[in-house]
Amino acid sequence: MTRIHLDTPLAEGASVALPEPAFRHLVQVLRMREGETFTAFDGRGGEYDAVLVEIGKRSATARLLARHDVDRESPLDLTLAQCISKGERMDYTLQKAVELGVTRIVPLISGRSVVRLDDDRWEKKLEHWRGVIVSAAEQSGRTRLPILEPVQDLPGWLVDERARGDRITLDPNGRHTLRDLPHRHGPVTFLVGPEGGLSDGELDHARRAGFIGIRIGPRVLRTETAGVAAIAVIQALWGDWN
Repeated sequence: MTRIHLDTPLAEGASVALPEPAFRHLVQVLRMREGETFTAFDGRGGEYDAVLVEIGKRSATARLLARHDVDRESPLDLTLAQCISKGERMDYTLQKAVELGVTRIVPLISGRSVVRLDDDRWEKKLEHWRGVIVSAAEQSGRTRLPILEPVQDLPGWLVDERARGDRITLDPNGRHTLRDLPHRHGPVTFLVGPEGGLSDGELDHARRAGFIGIRIGPRVLRTETAGVAAIAVIQALWGDWN
């Protein structure tokens, strides 16, 4: 069943005008017709059976039918603090992190970050990332959207101690693996560096902020792979994969 996110509070029996992206996907791409059904969700939990009741040249209306209180969210409250990588690499990380069940995503700028934009372009980038997150939630069956925080500088984020719960970062010289760490069943924040990794100074700063450095095997992972791999291990150890 095709799943569509509608960014408005939904309720049984309501009629909803489809936003342009949903209209384009359902009508122009999938060529659905009046009377055909899909699944709608608003990212606040649960999902609805929905039926197309009116299709125009540039718009369409759907009626919401039964609500289903499904819950496919991870039991972990997991934040991915990801230093920003280029283009499709960042998109890949966000997409897979959503599929794997993260709760919150913090885009960070570190000393070795290669992406540098002004405020207006950052806002456009955030809007693009929100679209990636929505698409991944639609595909993966999630009923709640992860929170995407504003772009922040790594030093300021560490000083403000916005990291939540158990704090973990990748460190090629780390003495621990994820299996070594006890989990206290609270929030987990995972920090991933950019291309080139975190500098020694940034790793020291992270340690002072309470982060534990861990290593993931003997091979060096790319920034777009590292966070995804670590989240998968965390889900297997502490989440809903065990």
